[in-house]
Amino acid sequence: MTIDIICPLYNAEIYIEKQLHQIENQTFYKFVRNIRYIITKGKDKTADIVRKLQSNNNKILYREIEIKDFSHSLTREKEAFESDAEIIVFITQDVLIYKENWLEKLVSPIEANEAVATYSRQLCNDKKTIEFYTRQKNYPTDSIIKAREDISTMGINTFFYSDASSAIKNDIFKKLNGYDKKNLPTNEDMYIAYKIINNGYKIKYCADSEVIHSHDFSFKETFDRYKAYGEFLKQEQQINVKSTKAGGGLAKYILKQAIKDKNVIVIFKFLPDMIARFIGMKVGMKK
Repeated sequence: MTIDIICPLYNAEIYIEKQLHQIENQTFYKFVRNIRYIITKGKDKTADIVRKLQSNNNKILYREIEIKDFSHSLTREKEAFESDAEIIVFITQDVLIYKENWLEKLVSPIEANEAVATYSRQLCNDKKTIEFYTRQKNYPTDSIIKAREDISTMGINTFFYSDASSAIKNDIFKKLNGYDKKNLPTNEDMYIAYKIINNGYKIKYCADSEVIHSHDFSFKETFDRYKAYGEFLKQEQQINVKSTKAGGGLAKYILKQAIKDKNVIVIFKFLPDMIARFIGMKVGMKK
């Protein structure tokens, strides 16, 4: 088994060394052929740090691109198409890999032919954020395998898939033509998941492959993220399938758990956050 890890970097100097050390400590590190960094030129010393790290680690490959040339989909696609490893692992610069079996648990289901793609459980370590509860809801404690027959009950959630920490068989990624050379505004991971599922393959959510991935978005940032998501769904309308289950489950879960935990900060953030999501989505879908 051979693995290439692909990680886009932008102003990432506070993350790189620590994350690389966590990767090097993985039980499956011996199967990693290359760690492929794509550095979007910024204002910090990301490139200098990667060059220094490369002098001590011959698995590191990197290239630099201009900000105008970065694309969530095209940048990852180009790097994956240049890889000849059996499995491609996508991560983002800000995931904290705190267990040595993260990679093993992520790629083993692919090697065992349970699925052609997998993604990790994401945890938030900041209880003062809305994201603390969205992570709980979206990344439960039990693993699940998703297939085409689940669309009728799960709807769009069938295609929930995050390349903050994910893996896919390289030959399948290339067979499906990656992201079809599309410059997607966001949710390139959902796009490929839709293609995987609708071509008769399976995706496994690996609850035992854990990473910490935390943000504390402002209401403006939340609005912008959901506006981009709305634009994506308008552009790719075939993905926006409805679930037969009642909607609003995530919002209800967040509020219920925040009240249960007496989390006053999240309770006060809840309504403005949900409004930012709703309006952002509507604006994006009308754009």
